[in-house]
Amino acid sequence: MGKPTGFLEYAREVPERRPVEERVRDFFEIELPFAEERVRPQAARCMDCGVPFCHSACPLENLIPDWNDMAWRGRWPEAVRLLHSTNNFPEITGRVCPAPCEASCVLAINQPAVTIKQIEKFIAEKAWREGWVRPTPPTARTGKRVAVVGSGPAGLAAAQQLNRAGHTVEVFEKADRIGGLLRYGIPDFKLEKHILDRRLEQLAAEGVRFHTRACVGENVPVEDLRREFDAILLAGGAGQPRDLKVPGRHLQGVHFAMEFLTQQNRRNAGDWIDPGEEILATGRRVVIIGGGDTGADCLGTCHRQQAASVVQLEIMPEPPRERAPETPWPLWPRQLRIESSHEEGGERLWSVATLELLGDEHGRVRALRATRVGPPPSFAPIAGSEFVLEADLVLLAMGFTGPVREGLLEQLKPELDERGNVRTDGRYMTSLEGVFAAGDMRRGQSLVVWAIREGREAARAMDRWLRERAG
Repeated sequence: MGKPTGFLEYAREVPERRPVEERVRDFFEIELPFAEERVRPQAARCMDCGVPFCHSACPLENLIPDWNDMAWRGRWPEAVRLLHSTNNFPEITGRVCPAPCEASCVLAINQPAVTIKQIEKFIAEKAWREGWVRPTPPTARTGKRVAVVGSGPAGLAAAQQLNRAGHTVEVFEKADRIGGLLRYGIPDFKLEKHILDRRLEQLAAEGVRFHTRACVGENVPVEDLRREFDAILLAGGAGQPRDLKVPGRHLQGVHFAMEFLTQQNRRNAGDWIDPGEEILATGRRVVIIGGGDTGADCLGTCHRQQAASVVQLEIMPEPPRERAPETPWPLWPRQLRIESSHEEGGERLWSVATLELLGDEHGRVRALRATRVGPPPSFAPIAGSEFVLEADLVLLAMGFTGPVREGLLEQLKPELDERGNVRTDGRYMTSLEGVFAAGDMRRGQSLVVWAIREGREAARAMDRWLRERAG
């Protein structure tokens, strides 16, 4: 807890955001710094609530009341230690997590919740500024070698935990840079990549080895990993995007969201983009199909590329402005969320299904034919509600259906579950002895905090298995 009467004395505050007209001209993070003299009273609002429901809502089971108390008292080194005891990358989750902990904060029953996410971010950033985040290599090596396939949050968390346990860890990433979703899936205005790079430098200094452009199942044979490593962790994510199966899907100018987002992140990193393969919203009428986080990321990127107009379509009905009665506290609420990208402009249309993409004589998309639909699960079209939206660029942001099957999974042949994800037992082990899985590849599309938790738990299970085999 913080100050016993803090929740009565202080109102909830969050950092200001840069003005819209300024931030849409660049890809820097949108939030302004949150001063320590403002953070400490926010931590003081943490109540002596008896049962901290924020714990049960946080996939990482962060020790939230404990580090809030340390923050209120200004005992920052202790706050940093507590924060890192459950979370390998708090400076990242403090930026990109939707904060389910705040939805379950006891104070949120009848008042604005404690600003848990912002306090977490401040503690993490203070640790970096003060030089308290240092490499922590193991004191001894076990002689066991572990291969981690995929360098997203699950793979990186597992790699750090396994390395610190004394195992020799090598991470294989198919892209040209380490980071997976954190590198190429999240726009820089939400997560500037130097934040990721400094953490990767820590992992490398601790002894983790990274291999880029190393696609297991293609230029890195699966059998080599099976032969050369004592254990393998599959942490490749849920990279198979959900497609739109309507007439006109083949038209030029129709792209998956991740193609669009990845290309802009590469552009921000200084990479050369082949003009013939560029996906740009500049001056175009853009339609984004999908109303989730990925769709919002596309929306913010379109604003920064100066699109002529942007419309975001969602098949689900518009959520209520306040917490829906069927999701009472402490459940994650069903309610309308206004992301920073929505503040910047664009139009959102709800209960809309796409029927057809229309093209011009050159084979490029020119419009989208859609219809209003009824509620789930049938989403029945409403008679007479069809309409046409002009579009020069259509971005598909409808989520992911599971891991990519070609290559690694096709050759390794682990057992899959009914949803097409890699099936594991209670030890995170797949149907193949010594091969484990964690993160989105195992549980399906989810949050960064879930990926980190799974990476940590899989690492614990792998460490136990390796030591049992060593006798």
